[in-house]
Amino acid sequence: MNEMKVTFKNPEEILDFVKKVTKYDCPMDMKRGRFVVDAKSILGIMNLGLNNVINLKVYDDDCEQLKQEISQYVAA
Repeated sequence: MNEMKVTFKNPEEILDFVKKVTKYDCPMDMKRGRFVVDAKSILGIMNLGLNNVINLKVYDDDCEQLKQEISQYVAA
């Protein structure tokens, strides 16, 4: 399992993120506070809000390609 923190500034970034992660078969979810949503759900991620740091969990050990694709959303 891999964990990283991500953030989104606008709805277009969420849409792009979901397009990228849906290409991967591994399960993943996102958590902010007590809310957990499927990382492949546009509406779920939008409910977590913009400009927030969100914890992304990828339940696969081989996700280097995914990390590269979503690197622009990783929170600094």
